[in-house]
Amino acid sequence: MAHALDGSIHNSVTAMPADHAGKRKRALQVAVALCSLVPITAGAGGMLLGPCFFETPVIEPADLDGHFRYLSGLLLGIGIAYLLAIPGIERHRKLFLLLGAIVVLGGFGRLFGMLTTGAPTPFVLFALAMELVVTPLITLWQARISQAAS
Repeated sequence: MAHALDGSIHNSVTAMPADHAGKRKRALQVAVALCSLVPITAGAGGMLLGPCFFETPVIEPADLDGHFRYLSGLLLGIGIAYLLAIPGIERHRKLFLLLGAIVVLGGFGRLFGMLTTGAPTPFVLFALAMELVVTPLITLWQARISQAAS
C-alpha cells in the first residue's frame, strides 16, 4: 500500500509542469534555509555560552530537563542511524561523514565547555573520548572499507 502511495505521489509530482515543480522546490529550499537558522543559532549559542544561553543565571528545572531530553533524543537518533548503516556498511560513506561530523562538532562543544568551566566527571570524559577520538577513527576506518569496496 505504501509503495503504491509513493508511486502515486511521485507520478503527481513528476506530472507537474517543470516551472511549477521548480517553484515548489525553490520554496522548499528557502523554507529549509530559514528554518535551519534556528538550530544553527541555538547550537552555536549553546556551545559558546553554555547554560547562560538561556538568558538567566538560574535555569528553570523544566527547561533544563526538556533540553536534556531533546539532546538525548538526538543522540538516540544518531545511534540508530549508525546501526541502520551496518548492513552494506561500505556503501554508506556520506552518512558516516555526516554522522561523524555531527558527533565531532558536539565533542568540540563539550571540550569548549570543559575548558571554560573545569574538569567534568569521568562519565563526561568518556563521552568526550568517544566524540573526539573513537568517532573520527571509526569514520576513517569506514572510509578505507568504502574505498576498498569501490
